[in-house]
Amino acid sequence: MTLMPCVLMVDQDSQSCGPLLAALAQDGYDVRCANNLAEAEACLAQGPVALVLLDAQLPNCDALALTREWRQRSERGIILIGAAGTEGERLAALDSGADEYLLEPINPRELLLRIRNLLRRVQQALPLAQSASHLKRFADWTLDTDRRRLKACDGRETLLSHGEFQLLNVFMRNSGHTLSRDQLMDQLRNREWLPNDRSIDVLVGRLRRKLHDDPAEPELIITIHGAGYLFTAGASIAA
Repeated sequence: MTLMPCVLMVDQDSQSCGPLLAALAQDGYDVRCANNLAEAEACLAQGPVALVLLDAQLPNCDALALTREWRQRSERGIILIGAAGTEGERLAALDSGADEYLLEPINPRELLLRIRNLLRRVQQALPLAQSASHLKRFADWTLDTDRRRLKACDGRETLLSHGEFQLLNVFMRNSGHTLSRDQLMDQLRNREWLPNDRSIDVLVGRLRRKLHDDPAEPELIITIHGAGYLFTAGASIAA
């Protein structure tokens, strides 16, 4: 029997999320619940969690800061759920490392479909990017495609989200060629959460920061105004 992934729902109001919990359980997921940050951390310590549904308005908690912290610690999926939100808030959530930002009320069926798509993308990201070797070198960096980690020349490692990982692979496959935002969206498997040009720009900004590529004078990911982005570093298989 195949074990279903574990989903953790972190919400201060356990009654309001009852229908979502019921839908997840009925679909076969191993569901855990937490009403605050302390309970959430305890649940995460109990065993592997594939995806977290996080209340964006959780009391006494900066949801964006927490998302950034969790993203550094793990590759698990993170979906923020808010009672309201502007485009700026949604982009801030994606910039912090969240995979999705959804607004209440949420259709349980839609949530299940999004969770399935997200977990499938996370699970498929590694094999899709593998080649004869799991280490690829470009500029002063080494990309470990098995672990989705960037390694700097000084040995320090940085974990990439699956979106950042896929974007970097698209850039490496098309090194030296300018790609429009539409072309990037067409090649990214997580297009479901990249509905417009600004979302691409947010993802590029996140990747630039992890590559220490100064956005004012970038050397690796160049903005070609009116055209898109150009990745300048050629990639090679590490010896």
